[in-house]
Amino acid sequence: MLDYNQPVDRARPEASQQRPRASFNVLELVNLLWRRKIAIAVAALLGATLAVTVGKSLAPRYTATAQLYVDPRELQLVDRELTPRAQDVSGMSMVVESQARLITSNSVLLQVIQQADLDKDPEFGGADGKGVMSSLLGLIGLQPHAPSATEKKEVQLAALEALNRHITIRKTEKSFIVDIEVWSTDPAKAAMLANTLTSAYLAESRNSQASAARRATNDLSGRLKELRERLRNAETVLATYKAQNNFVGTQDALISDQQLSASNQRLSAARAATMDAQARLDQIEASRRTTADAGANSEALQSPTIANLRAQYADARKKYAEQAGELGPRHPALRQTEKQVEDLKRTINEEIDRFAQSAKNDLTRARDFEASLSRALEAQKRQSVQLSQAAVRLRELEREADASRDVYQSFLKRSRETEEQETLNTSAARIIGEATVPQRRSFPPAMSLFAMIGFIFGAIAASSWFVAAELVFAGAFVPAPAPARPNRTPLPQAPRAPEPSRAPETARAQPVSRAPEVAEALPELAAPPLQPSLVEKPLIEKPLIARLQEADVIHTLGAILATGGGIDLTRLGWPTLRPGFPLTTLLNAWRDMRTTAARRAGGKTMPVIALVGASETTGRSVTALNFALAAARDGARVLMIDADHHAHSLSNKVNRPRKSEPSKVGWLSIGSKAAREIKTLNGISVLPAVEGDAGKATDAIRKAIEQARSAGGYDLVILDGPTAPLTAGSRKLLDDADALVAVLPTSLDINDGLEEILSTLGRAERKLVGVVLDELTPMAQARQRGRQYA
Repeated sequence: MLDYNQPVDRARPEASQQRPRASFNVLELVNLLWRRKIAIAVAALLGATLAVTVGKSLAPRYTATAQLYVDPRELQLVDRELTPRAQDVSGMSMVVESQARLITSNSVLLQVIQQADLDKDPEFGGADGKGVMSSLLGLIGLQPHAPSATEKKEVQLAALEALNRHITIRKTEKSFIVDIEVWSTDPAKAAMLANTLTSAYLAESRNSQASAARRATNDLSGRLKELRERLRNAETVLATYKAQNNFVGTQDALISDQQLSASNQRLSAARAATMDAQARLDQIEASRRTTADAGANSEALQSPTIANLRAQYADARKKYAEQAGELGPRHPALRQTEKQVEDLKRTINEEIDRFAQSAKNDLTRARDFEASLSRALEAQKRQSVQLSQAAVRLRELEREADASRDVYQSFLKRSRETEEQETLNTSAARIIGEATVPQRRSFPPAMSLFAMIGFIFGAIAASSWFVAAELVFAGAFVPAPAPARPNRTPLPQAPRAPEPSRAPETARAQPVSRAPEVAEALPELAAPPLQPSLVEKPLIEKPLIARLQEADVIHTLGAILATGGGIDLTRLGWPTLRPGFPLTTLLNAWRDMRTTAARRAGGKTMPVIALVGASETTGRSVTALNFALAAARDGARVLMIDADHHAHSLSNKVNRPRKSEPSKVGWLSIGSKAAREIKTLNGISVLPAVEGDAGKATDAIRKAIEQARSAGGYDLVILDGPTAPLTAGSRKLLDDADALVAVLPTSLDINDGLEEILSTLGRAERKLVGVVLDELTPMAQARQRGRQYA
């Protein structure tokens, strides 16, 4: 550790001679004790008698022990318990130790006091109400006044404190067995108290489980009404949306989807019928165009009319053939038969034409039906697209309704389970050994032991007395002659010119550190006086040292715990000071640093303190933030400026996007719209870093400090930075600062770090008022920086 008070290790002169010890003759001691053997024996007997008398006067104590088995693996009566069960050995051991501590809790002990009426027992600080004054008042017919509630409370607290002293809880190593020891002056009372204590503990354990289940039931039941209303609203909105957008159907599909599927199937069937009609018409037309028989198609062959006409046509042809062979061509009968044949042929052709016309009509009807189905299908498709777009919102409403339904059912089921758990006792703790009336007292020990101890102490006391008297009065000790003190002649010291290569603090520290050594080595010589300039006004004052430890801070979760009314510097995700601890060593050291800085400011209304460090910036920024919070906690109005134009650690934390309201900007700025004063909830104003050139940023910061100093409103300015290596602008900023505080991470060599900072500061090191040892820097960053400077 860095310690300025550590003395320089120099060789010290040792005394050349030591005082000789007096010799002692053991033989004379034995002869002395033998001569006084009777007196020593009498003293030993007197000591034994006195010890036995003291032992008899002590009030006896009787200790009764009850054994309790505390099993952390509770009974599995339901599927889900209120609290998770311990699985590992360490967790089970902690549960058992917690239960052992619960045995001596005030709630359990108050039940024991009430059941055993210990507030009326004189042994436990109570009064039985049968004193002399009560008896005298009873003889004259008067009743003593009843104690007030305050007096009862005081008596009960006294009994509670006394009972707590009478109880000892011991847990057997590597087991779940707890020994409950209760002592009392009455053995029966000790056993009764031990058994009452175990019964009260088991009752309290059952009551605590029932109370926890009851609280859980009440909390769940209180939420059921709100969840039921939320589910009803979600289902109502879902039903209304379905009705408005015509979402009607069965559980599997909507009616529009079913109609679309049916229309598609009907359109396919209509297209097939159209193709069939077209093929039939084409076949009839083809048969009519050919020279073959026009009735040679399936429809004509299947028609009974055509079949009858064809039969008549065949008979007429046969008759015509017979008459043509017998009669002449101009015979009336032949011509009549010929006309009959032509009439039959024409009739057949007309029937065939009717079939073709029927096929044409069927084709036209099929085409019209197909077109109507196609138009209906297109309309249904457009309606389906519209319903698909509306179904997005429908599915969202259905998900909300399902989620509300699941949560409501879960709460309802859990509420019923916890309601039933109120009557169940899942604790596995039980009594494995009741306390019995002790037969022997536990204190005081046996009188034989008292007699032995008194005998030994009496003999030793008498022997010591006789030996001391013999040595003092008989002159057994002969004082040794004191060693001669060597005479030393003071040597004059030649003045030496200071070396120009040494630092001013080295030249000052050398005479200050050597003066005590010279005075110690040569006591007869007075040390030469220090130079007046060094005594009255040293060149460099010793800086104060403070340690920023984990015990001084708390860690937050950043934006998860961010407030909604502005920026809270304790919610940036960095470790910040613990609230409610104003008298820590760290805060006192920082107060002293601010006091020193104010003194060096020479009466300025707003001193400027710069926190500098080595290459690591996050630890310095965290320390600067806590330094500002400590000053604000003491009532100072703090202006904090991010002077690190490389890393911008503080600015990145303050200016990150948040879900809360935007931060209010103040009137102060340092050169750009993005770097304006930010008011926080902690009484601290933050000026973020300026983007751009380092020299311009430094000039802007100096200008902002002058504006704040002239306008007033702040008591202290804290600079986070600048960082090493220092530029010309950074050195100007340090020259304007009234005091410097160095931040050293303890994960690295702090002496090397301080030397690095001092060499970087140069002549500005005279402004160093304090050193903060940062114990919060992570080891990963420390190792990375160690490799960088290796």
